[in-house]
Amino acid sequence: MKVHAAHDTPVYLTVDVRAIEAAATKDPPPLMERAGLVAAEIARDISGGTGKPVLVLAGPGNNGGDAFVLARHLKQWYFNPVVVFAGDEKKLSTDAKAAFRGWRAAGGGVSRALPEAQNWGLVVDGIFGIGLDRAVTGIYAEWIAAINACRAPVLAIDVPSGLQSDTGFVMGCAVRATHTVTFIALKPGLLTLDGPDYSGELHLRTLDLDAHALRPAQGHLIGPEVLAAALKPRSRNTHKGDYGSVGIIGGDHGMVGAALLAGRAALKLGSGRVYVGLIAHDAPLVDPVQPELMLRTADEVLKLGHLSCLAVGPGLGQMPDAAFYLGVALESSLPLVLDADALNLVAMDSPLAALLGKRKSPKLLTPHPAEAARLLGTTTREIQADRVRAATRLATKFNALVVLKGAGSVCAAPDGTWHINTSGNPGMASAGQGDVLTGMIAALLAQGAEPETALLSAVHLHGAAADLAVAGGVGPVGLTASETAESARCLLNRS
Repeated sequence: MKVHAAHDTPVYLTVDVRAIEAAATKDPPPLMERAGLVAAEIARDISGGTGKPVLVLAGPGNNGGDAFVLARHLKQWYFNPVVVFAGDEKKLSTDAKAAFRGWRAAGGGVSRALPEAQNWGLVVDGIFGIGLDRAVTGIYAEWIAAINACRAPVLAIDVPSGLQSDTGFVMGCAVRATHTVTFIALKPGLLTLDGPDYSGELHLRTLDLDAHALRPAQGHLIGPEVLAAALKPRSRNTHKGDYGSVGIIGGDHGMVGAALLAGRAALKLGSGRVYVGLIAHDAPLVDPVQPELMLRTADEVLKLGHLSCLAVGPGLGQMPDAAFYLGVALESSLPLVLDADALNLVAMDSPLAALLGKRKSPKLLTPHPAEAARLLGTTTREIQADRVRAATRLATKFNALVVLKGAGSVCAAPDGTWHINTSGNPGMASAGQGDVLTGMIAALLAQGAEPETALLSAVHLHGAAADLAVAGGVGPVGLTASETAESARCLLNRS
């Protein structure tokens, strides 16, 4: 998705946005007037000079008030807004009531029913805003269906109606917007789960508020600027020992490819040396695609004294040998990345979970939703119902850095802070992508990046690499993990 916001831009839950709004209500002009104006400016830019009418759907709350202000400005700019409002004026909030009367005073009319289909220049969704806590039904569900059926561009005000702003969960039905203008700060529901599919191009307007000064943020956006902090420029007088040694443990019978993918990704992201410790008894002695990899047994790699970090899990399997090697890795003092079956073994084996929880050295966990559910003893549906909460629970439970993978990957730290990534595309729903991410994280750790920086940078770069591949005609259908790793190397060298 396209987001007009920089790295570390605050992301707030509804409760925090409400607190910021309350703290800012004394400063004129009213927030609703500010919001309606900036939304009108974006609406003007989208609809352009076509001369086509603009359909404005106003809901029964403050989101509807924003829509009335938007319509008033469009009318003053000689557009032709057609406003539909099925609520009760007497039940509007003070600000929304003033906005409604301002629209009336400007000569605007209101229809209570959707007009016949027209060739709209733009449809404005001002039905529901943040904090929706019930399924959309009745007339508003009909409105949403009509919006989604039309061919005009759609601008959603604050959030697409029907999308839960904290979670990205669709509450029965939701508007599929081509653009969303969101106010004060970003909301997690726009960025994760179904949010990216429904929000379209995302425009942030702060309404001249410094949200972080009013309420320090726990959540932030991951942007491309993070890559600059991950690695320092290389000097000419340098050698492979300056860029660390990665150890990868995995690759049981039938799954050797997963470990090799992780190793190849670690090499392509600049690690000086990569050792792949394979569990399979019939493991190859060399990777013909990437002969630079040093293939060993898992025992041999775990005994190396010069490793910079360990990654355990790609193709690991769940046999007793796998649990043994994971236990050895957990007892080491090296920075540790855990993925795939390493996470499943922790979920199944309480002694391993205890080792992970007590471990003092850096630990980075990379679960997908099903793995996260096993680690927390819940269901995948529960994890996906609130991805931010799930990621922060995992980080707290294991005192670890965590990335909950998926659409809008959520990275969480044990101190309660979290980040959401917006790079990536559906082509990443293919085998081996998680193995590549594991290798990328390990490579950045080996080269000296701070653990949290390594995690955020690798997560963003992984998605951005897939985006670059698609832009170059590779995918999204059929995009492979190997191609993503190649693209990541290219992108990292550009940054």
